[in-house]
Parts: sequence; C-alpha cells; structure tokens
Amino acid sequence: MITGVRAEWEPLRTVAVHRPGVEMFFGLLEPYTALYERAFSRYEARREHDALTRTLREEFGVRVLHLKETVLESADRDPAVRRRLVDWAYETVTIRGDVKEVAAARRSMEQNADGLDSLHFFTLLLLNPVLEVGRGHPRGGVDVRIPGQEPLANLYFMRDQQAVTDCGLVVARPAKQQRAREPEITRFLWEILGIPVAGTVEEPGTFEGGDFMPMGEFALVGTGDRTNHAGVCQFLDCTPSYDEIGVVHQPGHPLIPSDRPDPMVDMHLDTYFNVAGSGVVIGSEVLLRRAQVDVYSRAGREYEPAGETVSLYDYVRSKGFSVIDLSILEQLSYAANILCIRDGCILAVEGERVMRMVLQNLERKATRDPERYGRLLRAAEEDYRRIRNTGRFFPHKEEFSRHGIEVRPLRLENLTGGYGGPHCMTCTLERG
Repeated sequence: MITGVRAEWEPLRTVAVHRPGVEMFFGLLEPYTALYERAFSRYEARREHDALTRTLREEFGVRVLHLKETVLESADRDPAVRRRLVDWAYETVTIRGDVKEVAAARRSMEQNADGLDSLHFFTLLLLNPVLEVGRGHPRGGVDVRIPGQEPLANLYFMRDQQAVTDCGLVVARPAKQQRAREPEITRFLWEILGIPVAGTVEEPGTFEGGDFMPMGEFALVGTGDRTNHAGVCQFLDCTPSYDEIGVVHQPGHPLIPSDRPDPMVDMHLDTYFNVAGSGVVIGSEVLLRRAQVDVYSRAGREYEPAGETVSLYDYVRSKGFSVIDLSILEQLSYAANILCIRDGCILAVEGERVMRMVLQNLERKATRDPERYGRLLRAAEEDYRRIRNTGRFFPHKEEFSRHGIEVRPLRLENLTGGYGGPHCMTCTLERG
C-alpha cells in the first residue's frame, strides 16, 4: 500500500482508526493519570467513534481501516501473523511469583494458545497485564492476581504514533510513558498492510504526529511538551521534499502563570492550529501570535536554518493564508482539532456541550488552584456568555461561510474527554 500526504487540504482517501475498547475502561478508572482531560461515558464514546467512522465512509467515501479488525483478520488468515501476535503478546505479559510457579504459568499459557482466539492476544497487548501467581490456598490452589501495567488508553488517538509525509510514513516516539508502546502496535499494522516506513524517531528524540502539519510547498512541525528538538531533527532527516519547514515552538498560555505552565492546554500543534483549506487556516490568534517559528530551508536532502524567526500568525499570513480566529474557550474545547476532508470541507466538533463540559472541568481545577487557573476560567466564562448570546456555538461561525468552508459538525462530547478531536483520532494515510 502506497501512502503519502503533501498538503492537509488534498482529498482524504484513506485513514486508520482504532475504536476504543476495554483499555479505555482502565483509563477511566483514573482519567488524569491516563492523560485524559475529564471523566466521560465509555459507552457513548464508542457510539461517537462509530458515528465518526460512518460519516467518513458513507458521506465522504473515505476508506477507513480499523487497527484491531485488520490485525485480527490477518492473524486468522495468515499463520505467520498469528504466530507473531501470540509470541509478542506472551512477551508482553509479566509474571511474578515463585520461580516454579512462574515457569508453570508460562507453560500453561503456551499450551493453551491454540485454544484461544486472536482477540485474546491483541487484548494482552492493549492491557499489558502483570500476573502474580503463588500458592495461597491451604488446599493447594493457586492465587492469580492480574493488575494492569499502563493499558493503552490513548490508542484511539491514532494521529500520534506516526506522521505521514509526501515521502512516506515516519514512526513516532511518544513523550509520555503511558503512550510509549503504541507505535509498536501501529507498526505491526503497517507491516500487515505493506506500508513501508521512511524513518523512525529514536531516543533521545520524542515526536508525535499531532505536531506535524503538511501544507504543500512547506510544512510545520511543532515542538514542546510532546516533540523535542532531537525528535524534530530526526524527523527532518525523513522529510527532504518540502521546500521549507517551520519549526513551531509551543506557546505558553498567557492566562496561566509562566512559572507554572500547563502544557496540556496546547499539547500538540493541531490543538491550537489547523488547516481548513488551501488558503484558510484556523487557530487561536492569542496562541498563534505567541508561538515562535524557526524557519528551515531545504539544501539538497537536508534542512538548514534560514536565520528567520517569526510568529506562527505572521508566518502563515506571509504564505497567503487567511486566519479564522478561535476564542479562548473554543480552543480549549477542541475547535482547532478539525479534520480537512477536501479543500474547503472539514469535520469539526459540535461545540456547545463540549464547552459546558470543559468549563465544568476548568471550574474544578480553578477551585483547587485559583492562582494557576483562575484567570483562564474567567476568560472562558466570558467567552461562553458572549457566544451563548449570539447563538452561534462552534462550528456555526459566520467566518466559515465568508471563506466558503463547508462544515460537517460531529457530536464528540465524550471522545473529546481524552484531550482531542477528529484530527487526533484519525491517522491519515493517503490524500490526493
């Protein structure tokens, strides 16, 4: 399968997704430790994900590849894939206890493999369990306790484990331990699909796909909490065909004290900036003017600093793009995390209910820590009053009509609780 993305506004052809499963249940036991913004309904989140994929497939003709289903179908069809899945799953399981009991448990697992379905082994990869075995019963029974070990609760954000450029797919290296194993699973999918890997970001680099934005002759790469300088340098080695790369430094939010920043409010480039068409971008102007861009020019197969640093706002304006501004509350409510289907046509989060949930969560944070979040809360509350008075909640903005942007709203008030919208939830494999 050939992959490639030159510009974010080219017609979307193929995406990969992952419908959240049991791993989300474990993430919701402690949402903040799982990198979620808030608690939400897992049942409704799965319904919303179904609606997202159905919209892509039925309304826009996008080919939607499901991670789990593709792996399982291949494992059931190809004994070699099944063997790899089984071996990898058993390597993932940690067994603790008496040496003899551990050995016996290992033997039992191997003996039972043929009787277990492929989903059993895929679930082991998702949950990364630890088995604690031991002789605990007076009649000779065996105690087995199965605590989890960082289940992959964020796997449904399929944007981040890789980035697809016009030169191919680059495997990422997430910054957070909770997400560290995700690229291993998605890389298994790429191998099954026959997608070549153009490069891999390795230690000490960190890089996540939400920080990459292809824009035709140039591209933007965000750096900050999730993508570091070493990761950017490695990524640039894999993307030699853009004439220019703008390296965007994650801005601190002006309403949060600089000595106590919260990087989650704009963790990826696509949480405060995105593309709606070949001449229109969307983003929080407050953050776009604070985000500094170091410009790199292509020299053969390498990139060299152009010696130019400008704000992201000025940079995209100099490239001829109009900017649709987002309020503080809209940006916090995932309005920037749109998915461009084709030039001038986007999927966007239906904002009203999400805004109320974000406000409720922000109120709780401000109650616990008023010095850190008090100003942000007051500004967001003022935005909500103003937007409610106009009756035009995102994405029902006049600016979209003025710029000729067609908007398809999606109800994602539960899925966004994990800190992302439709852009984060889809890995774009093919455009054009």
